[in-house]
Amino acid sequence: MSKIRLFFYSVGFLPVVFLISGLLISTSFAAVDDPEQDSLNKPERLEWFQDQGFGLFIHWSVDSQLGVVISHSLVGASPEYTERFFSDLPKSFDPDRFKPLDWARLAHLAGVRYVMFTTKHHSGFAMFDTKTTPFGIMNTPFHRDITKEVFDAFRSEGIATGVYYSSDDFWWLHTHGKTIERSVPEVQPRNNPGLMQYDQTQLQELLTHYGKIDALFLDGEAVGLRDLAWKLNPDIVVTRGAIKTPELTVPGMPLPGAWETCMTMGTAWQYQPQNEHYKSGGELIRLLIQTRAKGGNFLLNVGPKPNGELPIEEEERLREIALWMFVNSDAIYAVRPWVITNEGDIWFTKKKDTNTLYAIVESDTPWPRATWKEFTLHSVRATDKTQVSVLGQNDEVVEYHPEIKPKSTWHQGEDGLHVRVMQTQRLQDNFRWPNPAVLKITNVEPALNPPHVQTIGSALESSGQEILEGTVLDMGDRSSLEVGFEYRPILGEDVNSRSSAWMATPTQTISKPGNFKANVDGLDPKGAYEFRAVIRHPLLPLYGSEITMKH
Repeated sequence: MSKIRLFFYSVGFLPVVFLISGLLISTSFAAVDDPEQDSLNKPERLEWFQDQGFGLFIHWSVDSQLGVVISHSLVGASPEYTERFFSDLPKSFDPDRFKPLDWARLAHLAGVRYVMFTTKHHSGFAMFDTKTTPFGIMNTPFHRDITKEVFDAFRSEGIATGVYYSSDDFWWLHTHGKTIERSVPEVQPRNNPGLMQYDQTQLQELLTHYGKIDALFLDGEAVGLRDLAWKLNPDIVVTRGAIKTPELTVPGMPLPGAWETCMTMGTAWQYQPQNEHYKSGGELIRLLIQTRAKGGNFLLNVGPKPNGELPIEEEERLREIALWMFVNSDAIYAVRPWVITNEGDIWFTKKKDTNTLYAIVESDTPWPRATWKEFTLHSVRATDKTQVSVLGQNDEVVEYHPEIKPKSTWHQGEDGLHVRVMQTQRLQDNFRWPNPAVLKITNVEPALNPPHVQTIGSALESSGQEILEGTVLDMGDRSSLEVGFEYRPILGEDVNSRSSAWMATPTQTISKPGNFKANVDGLDPKGAYEFRAVIRHPLLPLYGSEITMKH
């Protein structure tokens, strides 16, 4: 192993220089607060990333044997629990039914374009062959490099590879006599030169011993690591640590540039055999659709069992997604947001280089085969070259119904584009496919100019009221607008994770661009909240960015 020298200075937001294996790494602590600041992600690589649209997250570690939350059970654990975790769990980790090619083939069938594998989660257990620690897969009965086998399998199916890596390391903290915690300065690598050196050495192993790595997800502070990654591989896309990566939520409006939402199939990231409640396949498909309509990538998680198999619930959901993607993936890959994200239950994506629009029709009830439906798309204007079709079918034949001619038609009205279409393809035996149908509409133009709102900030009055402020930047096509705010508690949540529902303030009417405010009473003075400005447009709510209330 190369000799590593590390120079570390904790100096606020000033640049810091690291030297690792002869690589001069310059970084800034500004990345702690703003992941996009000073990012070296190449624009063309972010464009590539946005085109992929759909990724597979895999959370798997030594504590999957217990069916426990991955890593986090160590925070606040007794010395006895901690010792058993670090000493005993590796002795019994032997996933004898681990077949990564089965995972990769299923992912390929489901339309997955990239995989993000947990090479090391917060516990510090290395799922790869490393010279830095005995706490890893090579010191288990399995004694095989799981990361290498996963990447080899997914590459064989044409799926890009991504490294998930946690800069937090509970094993390192424990062996150095430090209390196991997260998100406090005392345990951050930037304040522990030994941990920074340790992390950098492991990341260098991952980015130099495993072939081309396309993406890197840095969970925890990215300082000192993302710059090393770009130095080693200038084409790598750093996701968390350099772009926005919300967890378990989809933002209300499109975010600027590339972003990625991370979603569990149930409530847990790692395998939990009990106390788990899975989302339906239809719910996951709708989350994929809504994420893509807002310009984000959808990173869907699976948690393998300790023996290496995927739980049957996760396999079933991936197969349901596979059928939907087999028919409709044109609406998911290489698309960008339309002028608005949706009109009610109809969501839009647009091919990035053409005027082809996809209208994705959600419904609470299945669309019966061989029945006509008519829709008015208020945001769409046709041209003389416009054509309408339903993805997956030829618009010519309905099985067992030779008397029906299912040709899609359209006409332009003052209120929007009117389309008349039929779902004809038989995808299930009962003739009632429950998931969204997709209309492909070529050569179209926007028929409206939506207004835009911006969230400004908040202030705490001496009375205890919180004053929220936003501004309408332009009115769009509207002469008046209903505006207000939404807010929710975030105390105790991970910086990227949100689980509480939004609460709304009363709306007010405005007739010109400019600032507006609202008072909120009854907030916990010791709590933490975030809020966003909102326009209640007749077609859909339009949101400003989400901002944390500063007290």
